Formats: sequence, C-alpha cells, structure tokens
Amino acid sequence: MCDVFICKCDLFFNKRNSLSTMNSMLTRSQHGTICSQLGRVKLQLLYKASIHGFTGPAFHQRCDHHCPTVSVGYNASGYVFGGYTKQPFSQSGAYVNDDQAFLFTFSGEKLLKYPVTGSGNAVRMVANSGPYFGEALVLVNGSNAVVHSAPGNYYNFTAADMHGNDLTLTECEVYQVEETTALETPWRIIHWESVKNELKESIRIYQPIDSSVSQARVLLIGPVGAGKSSFFNSINSVFRGHVTSQAMAGCFTASLTRHFRTYSVKDGRKGKPLPIIFCDTMGLEESTGAGLDIEDISSILKGHLPDRYQFNPSASLDSDSSGYLKSPELKDKIHCVTYVIDACKVSIMPPKLEEKLNAIRRKVNLMGIPQLVLLTKVDEACPLVKEDVKNIYKSGYIKEMMQEVSARLGVPLSCVVPVKNYSEELELDPDCTTLLLSAIIQMLRFTDNYFDDISEKFSNIEV
Repeated sequence: MCDVFICKCDLFFNKRNSLSTMNSMLTRSQHGTICSQLGRVKLQLLYKASIHGFTGPAFHQRCDHHCPTVSVGYNASGYVFGGYTKQPFSQSGAYVNDDQAFLFTFSGEKLLKYPVTGSGNAVRMVANSGPYFGEALVLVNGSNAVVHSAPGNYYNFTAADMHGNDLTLTECEVYQVEETTALETPWRIIHWESVKNELKESIRIYQPIDSSVSQARVLLIGPVGAGKSSFFNSINSVFRGHVTSQAMAGCFTASLTRHFRTYSVKDGRKGKPLPIIFCDTMGLEESTGAGLDIEDISSILKGHLPDRYQFNPSASLDSDSSGYLKSPELKDKIHCVTYVIDACKVSIMPPKLEEKLNAIRRKVNLMGIPQLVLLTKVDEACPLVKEDVKNIYKSGYIKEMMQEVSARLGVPLSCVVPVKNYSEELELDPDCTTLLLSAIIQMLRFTDNYFDDISEKFSNIEV
C-alpha cells in the first residue's frame, strides 16, 4: 500500500514539477486584485519569458488558443502592468473584437484599469511579438525584451503611469483565467450545522492513552508567514469565545517567533487548560543560517527544549545550553508534528525550502512521530472558499493544492487538513470554527497513534 502511494506521489509531482518551477512574480495581493476584476477565477501561469524566451514564437507556442488570459509585464523600475482579453491568441495577423479587454497597471497595490475604447481593434494577432493590445501596448515587441507603448491607440493611458517610461522588460508572464466552479458533491463530508459543539466537547474530555501524560504536545513547523502563530491564536479564540492574539503573528519576511514557545489553551477566560499544548518555533526560511535550524528539530522532538528558549539560527542547541532538559519525560516530548503551509504558495514553494521540509520530515519519520499538514489561507487561494467557507470540499482547486502538498511532503492526502485562521475578523464565524476544531481532532487522533506505537514497543520489549 505504501509503495503504491509513493508511486502516485512521484507521478503527481513529476506531472506538476514543470509548472511549480515557474514562480509567479505577482504578489498575493496583486493576484487577488486581478482576480477580483474577473469574478470567481484563478490564474494559471502559461508563459514566463525568462524561462521560455522573450520571443513571439515562444509566446505563441505556450499561449495560442488559450483564453481568457491576463498578460503581465515587469520592468526594472518596479512597474507591473499588462492587459486582459477574452479572445484566444493566434498568429493570423488580424485584429479581433473584444469589448471586455482592458489594460492595467499597479500603483502600489492598487490596480488602475484602462478599458478598451475601440473594441474592434482590441487585440492584434502578431506572430513575431508577445501580447499585442491594439496598437497601444505590446509586450515582447518584435521578439525582444521590450515594450511598444503608444497611448491613445484604442486604449487611453499615460506612459508615466503605465510603466514609468521604462520600456525594457525584466519579465513577461501570461496567465490563463480559469473559472472556479463548485463540485456537485463535496469530496469530504462535514456536518456543518451540528458538529461544532460536539467537536469542542470531544476536545474538552480528551485524555491521552498514556496516564503519565496529561496534555498532547503538538509541534507546529512551517515557512515564515504560513500562519503557525495565527493558528494557535485562532484555536485560543474559539475557546475564549472571541478573537484573541496571544502569540505574535503577522505578515513579515522574517520570523516573528524568536523563542521556542509552548502554549496551553484555556477553556474560557477562567477555565481549565485543554488537554493539548501547541509548541511554536521560528519560521523556516530558504537561506542557510536563517530561520529554524534543522539540527534543533531533534532536540525539540525529544523534549530537550525548555519553554522560551531563544533560537540562534547560526548555532544549534547543545546539552550545555541554559535550560536544556537532559532527561525529558514522555510528557515533554513531541507527540504529533504539524506542518503549516500557505495554500497560496504551494506551487511556488522555493526548492531550498522544500528540501528543508523534507529533511525535517525524514527526522520525524525516524522517530516514529505522526505528521499532519495544515493548509492555511484557503480563502485567499480560492474565490469559492472566500465566498463561503463551506465550499472548502467542493473546491477542485483546493483539492488540487492538497494533492500537491501531499506529494511534495510525502504524506497521504488524508493527513492534509485545510483551515482558515482568524486574521482580520473581530467576531467568530461558526464555519471557520468547525474547520479549526476538525484539525484539532485530527491532531489528537494522531497523538493516540503515537501513544499506541509507544505502548506496543514497550510490550514487545517486555515479551
């Protein structure tokens, strides 16, 4: 069974590897802003000039007959600009009519939109160039890394606003616009209306199988900004009854978590601690000597790290470090490892970061600790889910992301759980809460698996 799963993972990874190496240059905010102009859609990268070539033939080979599309140019002055058309590209040499075509540029994170003024000449199909909008804006003009710009020719804009008069392209990307439609039936079943209180009660009364342990210890590992601390804050919010922010969280390029922290969740403001402890670490970073040191992982898993231990990315923990627990008990060890991955970044995960995650996974495997994956920010990744969290298991796109992260990290799809953290809300949402509680239930089930394995090993030794 395991061999079959590995083969499927390899096939899926190889199938998507050529796409995942094409990292989009659009920021998450820019991607979301473009999609908001077009409805319930996602963008699939078709052509990237730095990979496929700054030539008309390369563009047409990748993009002809695809529609609708969004074409984006980038220059060294920091401008991000381009155009949208619902018409498929070709090499006919003719103009095509498109009354929905528009050009755009970003001013900061704000999109400035320039609708077509002469729809009959909205797009021209030129073999030796890239995307050709009227006679106003051409990307990869004449098979060179340059822009042709002539405001007023079927589109009205100012050159200074559009591209800052910098006509040299550093990159050109073309995306196919794909509608996100809901599946007829969800591929996982959640009883949204009745299950929330049942899940909360199951967590309250949970007791680890091993009587020497009163609380399950779950280690959260993930890239910077994936939402580790936000996940704890969200769970804490659920049991407090309102949105809280105990663990430091935010959108930064470097890890906000500098210490090894253990967080208990109280059942209400003055309630008892729940039978689960979340262990938070520094975020993973792709560069060497930054973020969580992989060598510290073994010490964390074995229970050697004290709460509030300060990480040093340039030097791993040793037994002489202050507070080092030389003889940890079972209650000090990690019982379940949970990887926290941003759904918006699955397909553009940097190779070095993926290598770090796989190195950690191998260490965890050797120690026999169950592993789970939390897929966060699913609402930002999929318009269907943003519209209604209950669409989470009706979204083919989210399922695809879950399959990809399953293949990349080498865990079964059943070990991948999507969640939406509380990040901008002031009040709790019952459907978000249900997803969060379902994730905790999976962690506790995996913890039971860990204790079962420990018990079985001791039984074999005694025999």
